[in-house]
Amino acid sequence: MSKVTDPIADYLTRVRNAIMAKHRVVDIPASNLKKEMTKLLKDKGYILNYKFEEEVGFQGNIKIALKYNAETKLAAIKSLERISKPGLRKYCDSTNIPRVLNGLGIAIISTSKGIITDKEARELNIGGEILCYVY
Repeated sequence: MSKVTDPIADYLTRVRNAIMAKHRVVDIPASNLKKEMTKLLKDKGYILNYKFEEEVGFQGNIKIALKYNAETKLAAIKSLERISKPGLRKYCDSTNIPRVLNGLGIAIISTSKGIITDKEARELNIGGEILCYVY
């Protein structure tokens, strides 16, 4: 088994691949950062549900139930885009927080107040590292 150098990119890729294969559920190795991102995706309505499975000695797993439209069978998540990479971190201050799809999507930002969306970061007037865009 190879060591993952960018766990957030791995998380996004697993979700993206599961959506493309029309899977209902996707399993992802857990970390505190990924758990916070998953909670955010649920709060914003991009995923149906999630479950944290704790394992002794390990971080455990995150089971994510993906969300699809009942009639059109289209996924709620159109795109997951990694912004800040290990080789090139992208930070923004509170005045330069990007708008994703003119406010229709969300930017997930890692701040001193935790993992929050671009809208919440603007309200709290804090910047941070832009992890990814979701729409």
